Amino acid sequence: MTHDKKKVLDERDKIYSQMSEYLQLQTIIEKLQDTNLTEEPIRTKIDLGCNFYVQAKVPDASKIFVSVGFGFFVEFTLPEAIRFIDKKMSHLNEISAKLTHQASEIKGHIKLVLEGIRELQHLDDGIPPSQTNIRE
Repeated sequence: MTHDKKKVLDERDKIYSQMSEYLQLQTIIEKLQDTNLTEEPIRTKIDLGCNFYVQAKVPDASKIFVSVGFGFFVEFTLPEAIRFIDKKMSHLNEISAKLTHQASEIKGHIKLVLEGIRELQHLDDGIPPSQTNIRE
């Protein structure tokens, strides 16, 4: 268990990014299914990165390759891809919930330590020690 709050939050942000990508893919698949565009070739633009796009032609949109992790892609039919995405989203939601809980625990430990330091320094509500003995 890592005790670095920033690392935990960064890891959670990566999970959120993956979730966003899977939700975008799910939306695209649902649109393809709704419009029955799987029967004919599709012309589209593909982002190569850094907002550089090229035109592409998809001859058969009835199947799709989906990243399943560790650099592997699996060819799914559209309904299979939707089922995979649902399962993957459920798994990612569990991971993000655990990371959120872990970040909350770390935050709680930080507050506890800060309160302990404040008590050791005899600070009252953030008043610096030099001002605690000032009489008006």
